[in-house]
Amino acid sequence: MLDASLKTQLKAYLERLTRHVVITASRSDTPKSAEMMELLREIAELSELITLLEDGANERRPSFSLTSPGKDIALTFAGLPMGHEFTSLVLALLQVGGHPPKVEQSVLDQIGAIEGDFTFETYFSQSCQNCPDVVQALNLMAVLNPNIHHTAIDGADFPAEVAARQIMSVPAIYLNGELFGQGRMTLEEVLAKIDTSGFQKTAASIDAKAPFDVLVVGGGPAGAAAAIYAARKGIRTGLVAERFGGQVLDTMAIENLISVPHTDGPKLAQALEAHVREYDVDIMNLQRAKAITRKRDLFEVALASGATLRATAVIVSTGARWRQMEVPGEEAYRNKGVTYCPHCDGPLFKGKRVAVIGGGNSGVEAAIDLAGTAAHVTLVEFDTKLNADDVLQRKLKSLGNIDVVLSAQTTEVTGDGARVTGLTTKNRMTGKMRSIPVEGIFVQIGLLPNTDWLKGTIERTQFGEVVVDHHGATSQEGIFAAGDCTTVPYKQIVIALGDGAKAALSAFDYLIRATAPARPEVEAA
Repeated sequence: MLDASLKTQLKAYLERLTRHVVITASRSDTPKSAEMMELLREIAELSELITLLEDGANERRPSFSLTSPGKDIALTFAGLPMGHEFTSLVLALLQVGGHPPKVEQSVLDQIGAIEGDFTFETYFSQSCQNCPDVVQALNLMAVLNPNIHHTAIDGADFPAEVAARQIMSVPAIYLNGELFGQGRMTLEEVLAKIDTSGFQKTAASIDAKAPFDVLVVGGGPAGAAAAIYAARKGIRTGLVAERFGGQVLDTMAIENLISVPHTDGPKLAQALEAHVREYDVDIMNLQRAKAITRKRDLFEVALASGATLRATAVIVSTGARWRQMEVPGEEAYRNKGVTYCPHCDGPLFKGKRVAVIGGGNSGVEAAIDLAGTAAHVTLVEFDTKLNADDVLQRKLKSLGNIDVVLSAQTTEVTGDGARVTGLTTKNRMTGKMRSIPVEGIFVQIGLLPNTDWLKGTIERTQFGEVVVDHHGATSQEGIFAAGDCTTVPYKQIVIALGDGAKAALSAFDYLIRATAPARPEVEAA
């Protein structure tokens, strides 16, 4: 199951265990159960502190639980945690085995103090890059607090459950049998939802902060670069973000970041945050900006939590979000067949008919990816031609289960009330309407800047992009902007990084000039 190299690496990690770990397997007579048992036996052989029991009584089979003698830990994996979830398994083994997590002590204390009964179930797919954050957060909470139970479930191994709960997007998180959330959630986000008193304390703490020299709003590549460059100038720097990492977290393969041949979004986001934390930057995550005003010599940034931050200069780097079709049925069937992440949700549509909306690089890549598991893929493009790179178009044409529909305007998503059953398109040349029966719709039609909160404050284009000059300055003196939320062309990570650095340098120059003492007057001789 594990190759020699991986076994060597895992053995080295397991040397960090400080207490015994007991793995209890609940087997079945399926090939997947045999794979699970092979994996667990190989793991148990790598450490004397791991004991494998094969007499589990869990109703979900195949599955296995992790605990430690004398500890009340309820942590279970149902199915095979491979792919992106193998890291979740390794971390669970280490944490159950006493290895301290890399989490601030205040957060650990908050988890330990939670009262009540919380039984979480998380459905994941092995190809989902958004799922590990949720699984790892809830696993850690189950290790630290006996009131919290967690089961991570590979949806592909339990199709009956997925069908019964009508799960069509992962991660899907259930709490005490009810839907708790869908999509990526960090540990802090989970805590904010179940421990509101902690969220209120955080808001009060933020509101009491002294003014910053530079406040960066947004935690993607542009925001991270801006914060680093500002902090290196020795000025008081803050970074407030709704989600550190931004849209990068939803990106799968990244192969065009110069000097980094290959990485993925979550890894890059983690590296960006680690780099920012090497400097004296006050990071305030999970805080959404909702307005900015000027009061005398300071800007005030109001947050959705009720807190207000103050700064002499502000750098806006709030990035962009997936563009929606904005047609009838899209919102009603979101996560019920309408989805925006083919890597995450594609495995849930194995053997089904799906559609991809958008003929650019993202859309064509999604169609190619889905063709490997879906029964049939219909690629719908508004333009008269596909706009993806030639190499992608050649690959697309080589696949026999993909149809391309050009000059097609999507007009409606249809469904039976519970899930998607099809979509309706209109031929832009003839006006002819067409119904396409599908069970999944993957929307890949570009981005919208996250700048609605700036309306009436600084100049924006008709598309919502913040207008900036070649220094990153906006129409409001003292406010700068960088990255995908601006008019700078080509929305690329490497460009956003440079944009953020430029905006920080411009903000520093503004601070020098704004705070420079006036020249003394010289009397004429």
